[in-house]
Amino acid sequence: MSASVACGYAFNRTRRQYLATRLSIADTHWSRFCGLLGKADFGQDQGLWIVPCRGVHTLWMRFPIDVVYLSRNNVVVHLESALRPWRFAPVRLGAASVLELPENTVRLTGTTIGDQLEIDARGSGVHAPA
Repeated sequence: MSASVACGYAFNRTRRQYLATRLSIADTHWSRFCGLLGKADFGQDQGLWIVPCRGVHTLWMRFPIDVVYLSRNNVVVHLESALRPWRFAPVRLGAASVLELPENTVRLTGTTIGDQLEIDARGSGVHAPA
């Protein structure tokens, strides 16, 4: 990934399910711009937390992703499942950040709007409230 080293996690407190155990953060202009571009695949335990962010695209990507939009307090406010390459996801003004995950993560974990997530982005300097 073009972001920081994967050293954190995203945990759905409502469903008691991990969404990612190797979470990277994109919190600079360059890391948000690059995101997952050029990556050949996305491991099932990986995730990319984009902060700040209200919408994403999958231009130049090679695989579909699940997208979880989060409020400032890490409550799920919108979901996009299996967003295919070369697509634009909607912009959600209520979102403060976005979590990009491997395809089917949302379905497999039962994640839904209103769920409370806990994000630990160790080593990034960013600590998300739980």
